Amino acid sequence: MANQPWQTDDNHDPLGAFLDELTDPEVAEAEFRSDFFQGLGGRRKKSALMLSFIWAIAFVLHSVSWGSTAVLGATGLLLIQAIRLVSAQPDPQPQPLADEDLTTAPIVSLIVSAKNEEAVIGRLVKNLCQLDYPTAKCEVWLIDDASTDKTPQILDQLALEYPQLKVVHRSPNAGGGKSGALNQVLAQTQGEIIAVFDADATVPPEFLRHVVPLFADENVGAIQVRKAIANEPLNFWTKGQATEMILDSYFQQQRIALGGIGELRGNGQFVRRSALDQCGGWNEETITDDLDLTIRLHLDNWKIGFLLNPAVNEEGVTKAIALWHQRSRWAEGGYQRYLDYWRYFSNKRLGFGKKVDLFSFVLMQYLLPTAAIPDFIFAVLKGHLPVLMPMTTLALGLSLWAMVQGNMRVYRELPWTWAKVTKIFTACGLTMVYMLHWMVVMPLTTARMSVRPKRLKWVKTTHQGEEESFVSQT
Repeated sequence: MANQPWQTDDNHDPLGAFLDELTDPEVAEAEFRSDFFQGLGGRRKKSALMLSFIWAIAFVLHSVSWGSTAVLGATGLLLIQAIRLVSAQPDPQPQPLADEDLTTAPIVSLIVSAKNEEAVIGRLVKNLCQLDYPTAKCEVWLIDDASTDKTPQILDQLALEYPQLKVVHRSPNAGGGKSGALNQVLAQTQGEIIAVFDADATVPPEFLRHVVPLFADENVGAIQVRKAIANEPLNFWTKGQATEMILDSYFQQQRIALGGIGELRGNGQFVRRSALDQCGGWNEETITDDLDLTIRLHLDNWKIGFLLNPAVNEEGVTKAIALWHQRSRWAEGGYQRYLDYWRYFSNKRLGFGKKVDLFSFVLMQYLLPTAAIPDFIFAVLKGHLPVLMPMTTLALGLSLWAMVQGNMRVYRELPWTWAKVTKIFTACGLTMVYMLHWMVVMPLTTARMSVRPKRLKWVKTTHQGEEESFVSQT
């Protein structure tokens, strides 16, 4: 098993490490096919180069007379892409499997890697083992990843009650993190479709009947299900996360409809076995296995679809410090995939539509928040407004539009009442404030990745289970 990425030694020549990636295209192609994980090294140097590039661009834009004009031109191009994005029409959701369809339905393997999840693991197992899907075609794998609480005993007891439940206990030195746990059991599973859930997940009984039909398209390599926050009413942070997930679902649907890149989000992800085998399983050298697998599936020319309803419910983190740890990990994992696979984005693996979508997404979600700090500093020093203000305004406006439209989709079955309108617009206003945390997370994560030899240490998200009051979303 490979070492964790934060245990690697980065004390080699940074220039040589970067130049090694500028290989001949034919050689790079051969490396890509023989070992997909070529180029994972040197992330810190690549991060430093990217951060330096962002600061240099900000400085140039504030120093030249045509800086504002250039930003306006770039904003105009992004506006065209934004109009195309919001105008796209997602494919209608297929009908769920009927009873007579279940005889020919594929085997589905549900996998959960759990560590110290005694508060929620029993509820999860009962939920997954009671889905309205043939028991012979639905196997449930629970991986106890060296838990030190009562998780192992709870799982062993539940295995006696549910025949389709298979429990695997990992040793403390097994390595590979969540990806290592998933890879360990993958070869033992029988499913044509592999599903991954978090320990705090809950889904309705008919869940698999809605997901499986999306794999009728043989080009679909994976499906991501919309995530909903079960403890939404609890406080400011959980309310913000609930609308954030709705915003994400809107962008997912629109990007896919436009021929862009659909993304996996970990909890509630379904992957076709043949696609997963082609990609080489889960990457054990990343802290966000879902985001990494997203890129590798698209580079292997698979589509990733999205299911709006029903959603998979999960607990939102309830405190600012927990949100910080979680989002820092997401931000770092998001950066890692681009730093790892950047040299493959320009070739024929990605079509033109996916390249445009990828560039727009990286610019708006990663580069623009990181550039906000140097833009503000140079604006203060030179005594004028931030030069990137038009682009930032477009990003904020697009986010607000996505929140409103996303809420209208999620709650479209509810009758239009004043209470519904108030709920939607109150949630969107609150979430616009909540989303400002990304303006801090993104630049600080980029800076830390650039200067620290070791990567972010994974911090477990604590789940409370029945101790919190949950609400289900459609």
